[in-house]
Amino acid sequence: MERVLIHIHGIVQGVGFRPFIHKQVRDFRLAGTIKNTSSGVELELEGERPELERFLAELPRRAPKLAVIERVESVFSPELKHFQDFRILSSRTEETRNTLISPDIGICDDCLRELMDPADRRYRYPFINCTNCGPRFTIIRDVPYDRAKTSMSEFPMCPDCDREYHDIENRRYHAQPDCCPDCGPHVFFLDAAGKPTDGDAIERARDALRAGAILAVKGLGGVHLACRCDDPSIARKLRARKHRDEKPFAVMCRDVECARKICAVSAEEEALLTSFRRPIVLLQKREKGALTHLSENNYIGVMLPYTPLHVLLFGDDLDMLVMTSANLSDTPIVYRNDEALSRLRSIADGFLLHNRDIQTRCDDSLCYCLEGEAYFARRSRGYVPFPVSVHEDTGMLLSCGAEQKASFCLSKGNYVFPSQHIGDLKNMETLEHYQQQIRHFERLFDIRPTAIACDLHPDYLSSAYAAARSEEEGIGLIRVQHHHAHMAACMADNALSGRVIGLIWDGTGYGTDGATWGGECLVGGYDGFERLGSIRPIPLVGGDLVTREPLRVAWALAHDAGLPTAEENGALYETMLQNNLNCPHSSGMGRLFDGVSAMLGVKTRCSYEGQGAILLEAAAAADAGELPLDFTDEDGVLRFDWRAMIRAMAEEQRRGTSPDVLSARFHNTLIRLAVQQCAYARERSGLDRVVLSGGSFQNMLLMHRLPEALRREGFAVYRHRRVSPNDEGLSLGQLMIARAVLERK
Repeated sequence: MERVLIHIHGIVQGVGFRPFIHKQVRDFRLAGTIKNTSSGVELELEGERPELERFLAELPRRAPKLAVIERVESVFSPELKHFQDFRILSSRTEETRNTLISPDIGICDDCLRELMDPADRRYRYPFINCTNCGPRFTIIRDVPYDRAKTSMSEFPMCPDCDREYHDIENRRYHAQPDCCPDCGPHVFFLDAAGKPTDGDAIERARDALRAGAILAVKGLGGVHLACRCDDPSIARKLRARKHRDEKPFAVMCRDVECARKICAVSAEEEALLTSFRRPIVLLQKREKGALTHLSENNYIGVMLPYTPLHVLLFGDDLDMLVMTSANLSDTPIVYRNDEALSRLRSIADGFLLHNRDIQTRCDDSLCYCLEGEAYFARRSRGYVPFPVSVHEDTGMLLSCGAEQKASFCLSKGNYVFPSQHIGDLKNMETLEHYQQQIRHFERLFDIRPTAIACDLHPDYLSSAYAAARSEEEGIGLIRVQHHHAHMAACMADNALSGRVIGLIWDGTGYGTDGATWGGECLVGGYDGFERLGSIRPIPLVGGDLVTREPLRVAWALAHDAGLPTAEENGALYETMLQNNLNCPHSSGMGRLFDGVSAMLGVKTRCSYEGQGAILLEAAAAADAGELPLDFTDEDGVLRFDWRAMIRAMAEEQRRGTSPDVLSARFHNTLIRLAVQQCAYARERSGLDRVVLSGGSFQNMLLMHRLPEALRREGFAVYRHRRVSPNDEGLSLGQLMIARAVLERK
């Protein structure tokens, strides 16, 4: 007989891990104890050495599906404590915390079956959950993960739930959010004036939806605005009230078969839709140009019900609903009841709310399915706060991200913790949410940053926060060039070290020369980079106005290409350009997309970021043609000179070539541009690994074809897998660069 002390690190709290261990111990005829600690789970067992070793060997294979075992440490000892049975002990809070926390989990099949069983005591109870599903990250206040440290602390368990909680044979054994109609939260329905109504709350909400109402529905990480999809006039009413003119709406479908009524769904996409993470998956419409009241491009963001409340709301007669985040323009998602009633009254016709507090707001995750796996546009609910593991020991660092699609990362050892979606840092409310979440992550994961990284741009609110905190706390501040951070993020995402070629295409980023960059080919690693490729800078007449008025970019492209322009404001633009009045130049690939989109008449005025590029992609026909591709070599930087392409495009337009064909040829030309710049970088550096990052690589026409084009030329191609390619993901790169800077010092 021997005793073994086991420390298990990973996502092992809130996922039924201790009950699982209890059952395994019984099967292996062992005795001992288990408890949650601030570092994970601590297990002490006694038995014969072969049985103890077999237990350890089979532990990872048998673990619950929601558990993620990152590391197991074991120490054997001949000194016995003579355990007689197996007990779950009270959690222990340690001075140092190293716990990983589970994301929120969509409703499991067992709970779904009970939810719909009239004989079950939780029949139609909208907060049914077990160790395999339910709220986690959004209800936790602190660790260790126990009920007392969650928003379920307000709801003491009734005798029946308490009995389940302590029964090892029960699926709710030590399930912290366990509850029932007698002891748990409840849902209620309020009318447009915020007054309570009689009757079953969910049935009242269903009646209102069928009648064409717009409802505020409180979920796991915030409030949604919901309405019927089948009547375009209702969606238009929601757009008018929310001031969301053209940006696509997400849709929640009752099941996959309902989703297939409007979208093509592959086997891989179905697996992603039905996974316990339940993200919004961007699916291609069955008919191009259909359902424009939901989305004007070729994709619709579709998700399935992920809480029992959602399941009950659909019943068996509602197929699909618009389900969009409840927020006012450029502000974080609403998540408190009082906030919903005060801020959404001019939008919602009724409120389906509940009295379980949301501790942390968390938007729905949004992704494409690329090569059978999630390719993120937004990494949030269902994935956060699970860390990205890296090979290097990063110490404790904070990286503050950019301004659009703001995020942050905190690190501890070999773990980097990317935040959930925060939004654009354009106002104080979003900034306060951003700062609050940084403090929350630092507390949960016991991280005290020894240095802070931020973007090189002097006017970003995230950079101002980093600088102020660096000064207040007397810790180092490391400013990181935007596109270098993108490159490093994709490297870290793929666990790469050394040097690579970085093809970084986005809208804007502050360059080391003070200019605006955005269509860059870099060579380097975490410790530095060299710029070997770019595009000819485009005059941005009116500065930031061009993102809303891309006709200004179209005018600048035509003007620089020596073409006649018919723009009514042409004389004004000419004066501004000649006198350099608010006319910065940008090598941003996003701006080139905007300008071409406006030039072809696809989108001449934008209501949201990236709209022109999205619709240009949607317009592309199946055409293999290309446009002229010219380069200039400027001090070793191979620049794409787009003027010949613009002249050829204008000539094709004059001949009557359609915008969809020209869009296809524009995309084809960019793919050839990428291959040639990477070939030039390989000649100069000897490198053949290429990483793709930046918001332009959310263009799926490019992502389905560019990697293969590069592979045909002998390149090894890496894209994002665990974080977003857009600015939300670059805080990971900032952190890895900061680590390299500190190591060099």
